[in-house]
Amino acid sequence: MNLSFFRLGLRTLARDLRAGELRLLMVAVTLAVAALTSVGFFADRLQGGLQRDALQLLGGDAVVASDNPTPPAFAERARALGLQTVTTMGFPTMGRASDVQGGATKLVALKSVEPGYPLRGSLQVADSPDAVAQVTRDIPAPGEVWVDAPLLEALGLSMGDMLLLGDAQLRIARIIVVEPDRGAGFMSFAPRAMLNQADVPATGLVQPASRLTYRFAVAGSPAAVKAFSEWAAIEATKPEVHGVRVESLESGRPEMRQTLDRAQKFLNLVALLAALLSAVAVALAARGFAADHLDASAMLRVLGQSQRAIAGAYTTEFALIGLFASAMGVALGYLVHNVFVLLLAGLVESALPAPSLWPVAFGLGMGITLLLAFGLPPVLQLAQVPPLRVIRRDMGGLKPVSLVVLAVGVAGFAALLLAVSSDLALGLIAVGGFAAAVALFALLSWGAVKLLRKSVNESTAPRWLVLATRQISARPAYAVVQVSSLAVGLLALVLLVLLRTDLISSWRQATPPDAPNRFVINVMPDQAEAFQQVLQDAGVARYDWYPMIRGRLLAVNGQPVGPDSYAEDRAKRLVDREFNLSNAVEAPGHNQVVAGQWTPGEEGAISVEEGIAQTLGLQLGDRLQFDMGGVQNEARITSLRKVDWGSMRANFFVMYPVASLKDVPVTYLAAYRAPDKAGFDNALVRQFPNITNVDMGATIAQVQRVLEQVIQAVEFLFAFTLAAGLVVLFAAVTATREERAREFAIMRAMGARASLLRQVQRAELVGVGLLAGFLASCVAVAVGWALARYVFDFAWTAALWVPLAGALAGAVLALAAGWWGLRDVLNRPVVETLRRAAE
Repeated sequence: MNLSFFRLGLRTLARDLRAGELRLLMVAVTLAVAALTSVGFFADRLQGGLQRDALQLLGGDAVVASDNPTPPAFAERARALGLQTVTTMGFPTMGRASDVQGGATKLVALKSVEPGYPLRGSLQVADSPDAVAQVTRDIPAPGEVWVDAPLLEALGLSMGDMLLLGDAQLRIARIIVVEPDRGAGFMSFAPRAMLNQADVPATGLVQPASRLTYRFAVAGSPAAVKAFSEWAAIEATKPEVHGVRVESLESGRPEMRQTLDRAQKFLNLVALLAALLSAVAVALAARGFAADHLDASAMLRVLGQSQRAIAGAYTTEFALIGLFASAMGVALGYLVHNVFVLLLAGLVESALPAPSLWPVAFGLGMGITLLLAFGLPPVLQLAQVPPLRVIRRDMGGLKPVSLVVLAVGVAGFAALLLAVSSDLALGLIAVGGFAAAVALFALLSWGAVKLLRKSVNESTAPRWLVLATRQISARPAYAVVQVSSLAVGLLALVLLVLLRTDLISSWRQATPPDAPNRFVINVMPDQAEAFQQVLQDAGVARYDWYPMIRGRLLAVNGQPVGPDSYAEDRAKRLVDREFNLSNAVEAPGHNQVVAGQWTPGEEGAISVEEGIAQTLGLQLGDRLQFDMGGVQNEARITSLRKVDWGSMRANFFVMYPVASLKDVPVTYLAAYRAPDKAGFDNALVRQFPNITNVDMGATIAQVQRVLEQVIQAVEFLFAFTLAAGLVVLFAAVTATREERAREFAIMRAMGARASLLRQVQRAELVGVGLLAGFLASCVAVAVGWALARYVFDFAWTAALWVPLAGALAGAVLALAAGWWGLRDVLNRPVVETLRRAAE
């Protein structure tokens, strides 16, 4: 008998399929690939949808913003690349009612648009403040203006009334409900007044000294947008081009960029943990498969098959079954991800884009790699089984996998995990943490098994405990493998639970539902007490209250600075304008000091936001000189602060850690959540006519809508991966089912009662689960802290009860999986079990 290894592989594959011996292995690979590809498909489509929807906040795929009309070269380049283009212009100005209607005035954020606006997203308008919003592709007609509803209340106007803007009178035609590209600039929080670009000249508001912002938006194919963005970034740095900057989702909208970045990293973490769980299941299933085929391999050797032919046959069998199971997993993953899409349908306004082929290729590659790295090494040992095993069953048992084979497999798997992560820090922490965890689990579980044997007194302990202890300690290597595999699976689940909860909590805390939605500036010092009293009388108990000082940076370490001192365009703009400075004895609670020390009351000291310090090349100890309303002040940088600009709180680039600054002109800024009281804003402006009251409600609502969408999507992914992880753990617990059946059959043949063996089984499962859960939770705390600190960038401290809860959860999961998977072991007839073992 001398078959080719390929034909032999096909025969063994057909036989094993009929016998059902590949069932567990196929289920493990299918679940592994399904978990990865369902996450991959959904993450791929979700990320595409989030990127697309978040681009609405820019108004295009890329935006060129400038203080002057966009240079013609940018428009020419966009047309040459076949991109759609739209130009908008915005600036703050005063809107007012006619004298007949009271003559009230209000600061507005004026915006002119042209046909085609917006390129991304949809503008939603209503015919009146109480009417239902409708999506429109129209823009205000000449002679019309569309406004935010609060502007009507502030000016005492109604639909159809005339709004005076400069020298023009425009009829209020519609209410703006959703403006997709409402910016994050300070004046964008004022009530919006949108008019047709053709009406701008009639207002007479555009003057040589006007502070205007032009936004040239483009949209088109990703390749064309990328080419335009790269060209525009280079063009904006040319000496003859001034005040031009290129914005994209990565470079603009910090409040959205941070949320999307964290969401993407969490999705990658979910895929990483699913892959790690899959490796555990495949390794255990493959070892069980190899143990069941020792006798068959010995018979093949007796019949004349060479070791090379047997190795080739099993490699062929595993490659084919891996390809088939991976394809099944990809199909199942695609079906499961569609369930997520259906659940998400109510959270997004339009359909998600189609997935790419990357999840398919990755799923097939991961399934085959899992088998080759973790499944094939023990199976290849079948080629070395001696023919003598046919008559001597004690010969040719499985041996530990060689370090070389294991290292090659693990290295390949680790490389794929790093590819999944798409983030070096995330990949290294997850892969390195789990590699260290496996070694730690093996070492500690070995010590625990040795300690267990010595700590149980067989003369006084219950019989079930003695038997369970003997069963565990009789084969310490088997116990170590079981505890380590369970601990790795539980580590993934505990890590997901901890990070999911705290990550979502940090997201919600960054922009909570009760975030300030009003910014009030220009409160005079003599109005401060009365203004705060008005807030308190209205029930506003929590609010930010800071002095605001305008200051221009003159020198750094005694050297004068100006726009020519820096090469970066942002640095040039920063030193060419006045900073918003402030002072407070205590550091703001929503700012984190990341370098140096904030010393309350320290004279001659300042704290600088770390981002602007990096942009301007500032370090601790540098001395900065500011001109504040004619008063020059020099101070030393003693601390750097991390500021979350997406928190909608009062934040400043530079702060003095003192109660007040002498001889410096100052006004006050307040940030608070307005009470649900009709007319409150109007009454506040009437009492303090000099203040500027900026309504941020629309922008906060928009940010929170996208945030809730991200959170819901992450929760769906988490729920599925958690379920997949539990199934994989079930496979790990039940992988040694036949061995347990043989051991219990021998005990029953020797007279042991079923009730005693049931107690032994429960004690063993609970003990293994307790140890695995405790070890997993302790390591999960360490890995979770590293991920939170270095990847997700939020403060995180695990509760002290986490290891205890993890141990209890491990015991419950192990007991539940054992009950479900091993419940028929004790009911199987002894003769049948022993006959199987003898075959």
